Amino acid sequence: MGTAYAQQFAAQRPEGPAWLTAIRERAIARFREVGYPTTRNEEWHFTSPAPIAEADFVPMRAATGTLSVEDLGPLLFGEPDWPRLVFVNGRFAPSLSRVDARDGVKAMSLAVALREEPSLLEYHLTRRADIVDPAQVFTAINTALMQDGAVVQVGRGIDAATPIHLLFLSDAAAEDGVCHPRILLVAEPGSRATVIEQHAGAGGERYFTNVVTEAWIGEGATLHHLRLQRESARAFHVGTTAVHQEQDSHFVSFSFATGAALSRINIHTGLHGRGGGATLNGLYMLDGEQHCDHQTRIVHAQPDCYSREVYKGILDGASHGVFNGKVYVHPEAQKTDGKQTNNTLLLSERARIDTKPQLEIFADDVKCTHGATVGRIDETALFYMKSRGIPDREARKLLTYAFAAEVLETIPVDALRDGLERLTLERFTGTPPRA
Repeated sequence: MGTAYAQQFAAQRPEGPAWLTAIRERAIARFREVGYPTTRNEEWHFTSPAPIAEADFVPMRAATGTLSVEDLGPLLFGEPDWPRLVFVNGRFAPSLSRVDARDGVKAMSLAVALREEPSLLEYHLTRRADIVDPAQVFTAINTALMQDGAVVQVGRGIDAATPIHLLFLSDAAAEDGVCHPRILLVAEPGSRATVIEQHAGAGGERYFTNVVTEAWIGEGATLHHLRLQRESARAFHVGTTAVHQEQDSHFVSFSFATGAALSRINIHTGLHGRGGGATLNGLYMLDGEQHCDHQTRIVHAQPDCYSREVYKGILDGASHGVFNGKVYVHPEAQKTDGKQTNNTLLLSERARIDTKPQLEIFADDVKCTHGATVGRIDETALFYMKSRGIPDREARKLLTYAFAAEVLETIPVDALRDGLERLTLERFTGTPPRA
């Protein structure tokens, strides 16, 4: 399989401007050079990509056209009027999308942006995500083979009050296929925007999604990026988010992961201007033999910045969760204020978590803390609920939901927060919350 993507690159020769072709060629050359990571790589120590590397995935076939707007209902969180770009099997689906003309906000497919916004793409596309680091080889593969995806640009000083929904679906035609979506988010100085990036499977197909999201957040801008991984139970998913932050900018991220047999989610941001902030929160819920790996990295490169990070995991069955969070503080990044927490709830004797919060600090005037907890349901709380007539099974489910709800409450979009709370409660109790 190590040569399959190189062969696909040679066969497809993806179209694009000369500057992008040169970058694609460097990316595929890098993949040929380093190959897939192994568990000997520190950042892949607890996650083997062998099931992906050994699979015979071929480029996804075009959508079969069996999906309708009505089929999207369960994925829209009761907000069908949100602007949305829908992609099926990695290809833009205009009939399922809803793109309104909004002053100061541009949302389009990557294929369209290459024709209509060449200067924007040349300045930003491929400039944030690392293709050199051997641990990021899937980014190199994506860079070489990306064909479509989404581009969102929010103009200077624009407050895009309505969330922009990027929905990537895989249908029956995705069986044994692979796609490499690319997303570019640009928040110009002084702007505010919320982008929901959702990946979901329409059935039980086996496929591989390898997606890269790049974001540039200008001076004084705020970007909320809410990422939902709800792939098919037999799917594989590798997703990387790479963010560059300017002075006084804010990046607010939430990762929600419940799908895929094997998933790896990398979220990296760099604070490159003083006075900025990064907030990275997440919830992953696993069962059966699911494996989910979150890798986060926050780089404090300038002074007077803050970062906050809370990730929670709920693991049942024989599932395996991995969390590796790194906060790196450069020598010049004085007055850094960083806090990082990973809490995991184990519901089964066979479930396991490998957690590794890290701080690398090279400045002397900082306030940085990190911590991790792993445990089971609080027996005191369980006893209290049972003493008031709640059966043991229901009490355990409600306590599990309460553990998850604490981090879900940080989601700033009401409809999305309510929808994910409903999904979470249904998962643990079988009943939706009361209105």
